[in-house]
Amino acid sequence: MIEARHLRVLRAVADTGSFSAAARELGCTQPAVSQQMKALEQSAGTPLLIRAGREMRLTQAGAALVRHAAGILAGLTAAEEEVAAIAGLRAGRVRLVSFPSGSSTLVPTALAAMRAAHPGTRISLVEAEPPRSVEMLRDGDCDVALAFRYAGTAAAAEWDDLVVRPLLTDRLVGLVPEGHRLAGAERLGMAELAEEPWIAGCPRCRRHLVEVCEGVGFTPRIDFATDDYPAVAGLVGAGLGVAVLPELALESVRAKGVSTLTVEPAVEREVVALTLPDLARVPAVAETLAELERAAAR
Repeated sequence: MIEARHLRVLRAVADTGSFSAAARELGCTQPAVSQQMKALEQSAGTPLLIRAGREMRLTQAGAALVRHAAGILAGLTAAEEEVAAIAGLRAGRVRLVSFPSGSSTLVPTALAAMRAAHPGTRISLVEAEPPRSVEMLRDGDCDVALAFRYAGTAAAAEWDDLVVRPLLTDRLVGLVPEGHRLAGAERLGMAELAEEPWIAGCPRCRRHLVEVCEGVGFTPRIDFATDDYPAVAGLVGAGLGVAVLPELALESVRAKGVSTLTVEPAVEREVVALTLPDLARVPAVAETLAELERAAAR
């Protein structure tokens, strides 16, 4: 295999006409130049230089290699500079996928901090709920995924192959219309809503709602289901049912005509940032994870 360092020596010999002059230009010894040229000729399988008096001339093969060396070395230099820029957070990109309530709360703060500190790093954002977001990460369609899972679920091992950065614990809050019999109560037991029509969220949230309700002795009658949290709050405010939403979701929702209640026993979900082990060593990805963690701590 032809090595880049040998090509640099060959080009120096071609430019200067001798091993000693090439050594001076490269800042090494004449024997070192001679050894590297021998190694290059062995790799090429043919002579590259002919001694003519005190000068070295290129053979036809040597001239061809020098001609290609310019482009090869220029491309290698450009690649080295680009890699150095990415490693130094002066360039590069991070593809982020997040569930909607994370996109409206944690993500803006983290991305604003990234842009201020590292303006050369581009970050893109698309939305997807878990488990789809986690599938995108494993399929190579994103670099960082914001996801969540509910405490006590059987899915604890689903992220064992990933780097998991815990961000926060998000408690579910009960929503009832302002005129509801339970509006204004300090505490809400899920069993007290057994006869109510329900408005449910994303498929994972919907499945967990059913599990929680069945755990206290009833199966919820879900009249409406939507992934849009403002729509959930709007339906509750219109008196069409009751719901539970994560506190994180309520931060970005203007819930008109709605009373929020503390659910007992507490129902919580763990919000995390996920990436692949190899990606975690990429500087821009590592810094994005750190900024998400800082945003969650505010």
